[in-house]
Amino acid sequence: MCGIAGWIDWGRDLTRQRAVMEAMGRTLANRGPDAEGFWYSRHAAFAHRRLIVVDPEGGAQPMIRKRRGERQFVLVYNGELYNTPDLRRELEALGHAFRGHSDTEVLLVSYIQWGEDCVERLNGIFAFAVWDEADHKLFMARDRLGVKPLFYTVRNDRLIFGSELKALLAHPEIQPEINAEGLAEVLVMCPGRTPGHGVFRDIAELKPGYCLRFDQGGLHMRRYWKLQSLPHEDDLETTVVKVRELFKDTVERQLVADVPVCTLLSGGIDSSAITAYAALALNQGRQGPIHTYSIDYVDNDRYFKPSLYQPNSDSQWVKRVADYLGTVHHSFYIDTPELVDSLAMAVRARDLPGMADVDSSLYLFCRAIKQDATVALSGECADEIFGGYPWFHNKEAFNNASFPWVHMIDERMSLLAPDIVDLIRPKEYLSQRYQETLDDVPYLPGESTREGKIRELLYLTINWFMATLLDRKDRMSMALGLEVRVPFCDHRLMEYVWNIPWAMKNTGGIEKGIFRRAMAGVLPEEVLTRRKSPYPKTHNPAYTGAVRGWLNQILADPASPLLRFINVAQVKKLVNAGDASFTRPWYGQLMTGPQLFAYLIQLDIWLREYKVTVC
Repeated sequence: MCGIAGWIDWGRDLTRQRAVMEAMGRTLANRGPDAEGFWYSRHAAFAHRRLIVVDPEGGAQPMIRKRRGERQFVLVYNGELYNTPDLRRELEALGHAFRGHSDTEVLLVSYIQWGEDCVERLNGIFAFAVWDEADHKLFMARDRLGVKPLFYTVRNDRLIFGSELKALLAHPEIQPEINAEGLAEVLVMCPGRTPGHGVFRDIAELKPGYCLRFDQGGLHMRRYWKLQSLPHEDDLETTVVKVRELFKDTVERQLVADVPVCTLLSGGIDSSAITAYAALALNQGRQGPIHTYSIDYVDNDRYFKPSLYQPNSDSQWVKRVADYLGTVHHSFYIDTPELVDSLAMAVRARDLPGMADVDSSLYLFCRAIKQDATVALSGECADEIFGGYPWFHNKEAFNNASFPWVHMIDERMSLLAPDIVDLIRPKEYLSQRYQETLDDVPYLPGESTREGKIRELLYLTINWFMATLLDRKDRMSMALGLEVRVPFCDHRLMEYVWNIPWAMKNTGGIEKGIFRRAMAGVLPEEVLTRRKSPYPKTHNPAYTGAVRGWLNQILADPASPLLRFINVAQVKKLVNAGDASFTRPWYGQLMTGPQLFAYLIQLDIWLREYKVTVC
């Protein structure tokens, strides 16, 4: 994986703007700690930071190729193509020759051969930009499910882009300004974010499954992929076999690397299934046992209490699976002080306030893994595509015309300053974003009302909740130069599972029943039937005490930029009384009272460090 940035400008000579591009590139150094590269022409400039995973010698960027000795094409790319061998064979049959074995070269040659249609042939996670020097044309694309980020802004006759918001903010003409809509994103939608929204004024994120062209005629956007709803013709047993085969192929494709590969193991069915097929493939290749990693918290065994949202802890399950598969396992434990201290680092990694300690713990986890490995496979997105979350299985979500993971909106808005509430109109904003997504749902003609509602929930979850988790995983891992791959985000698997009827998805009356059945014989029976438990969080009361104390310090600081946006008296009451109204998650499954305190702390950090202004 890598970090990319670029600047296209019809009004000035960019060969004289090297200092700006170097500054933008420096902000992405953590994404690519192994090498840097720059390329300049009169109207285009690129910066690249490289994390070396495949072909150390032949994959350097920006990569330049000429066609027929005349037309020059320049590529900057962040991602991994999992069908590189297939594309390479096809391109060689068409007469192309390759200098190395990197997917970067295959991607650039694919663009030279097929132009903008190349994106439809790619299987992988990617965000890239190609400059055609002859036609003065930029082409950018993002993978189908948005695993890799790509932000941009278009102002007058120029386009500026980067892997992260910080790269754009390093440009002297882009200021950290937010308007009412940006405030609504931070105060209402966060830690989620509207697809395509860059929060800061005039900054957008290229949506998953979209590509764009920028030339002297302006900006041209195109959606090249969307889920399609089709009748499912396969019977149960055929479906089980296809899910198993698709998943196995996906995991095996994602093991390609010239550096050590590991898996994140929680003992749940998703991470265990990935580990099982990864271990089998590596053993068959005589590469030795796979290394696995798990996370927990100091003293969590003392304070953990089962709940609807977190029915059991991971530790005993991790050991069972690691022993069963013969992995070399590493257990990593986080203590409260470092968890609190890392809240600021998580904001810097994400460029926004996020999932509080759920982010900072992942940052620390990735830091530990990076000591041994460069590539990891992780189980995100299984619950999104197979319908594993609680809201797929309770009546409240079916009757509630809003995002099913967003709770307690009235209580949360009572913590904001009244004038801010009037400005952002939270309920209207939330409803608008919800309806926009429903308007895009690809319904299947003739399906029942219940099937239609489940399809809505799946579409909402894939486009919003999954996007939040992918955003979190990319930022926290790439802040440490760790590449995390997500096999459940393979678009072939997604397309097939999308059209499996709910009764079949939920076969056996248990969440993700079809996937559990597909993994029969691959994993122990007790793992196959284990109830879903989310990413672990700390239950130590010392954490609550620490963030409560920190937030009180912020409230007592008259220079705090947070005070302008909150109802100070109401927040003080909540902090000092330990209001029990936030014992239920207000976002997702993990974010309760302590995470609310930590989110407000992160908001204060973000406003201070990024010098955010409201316009």
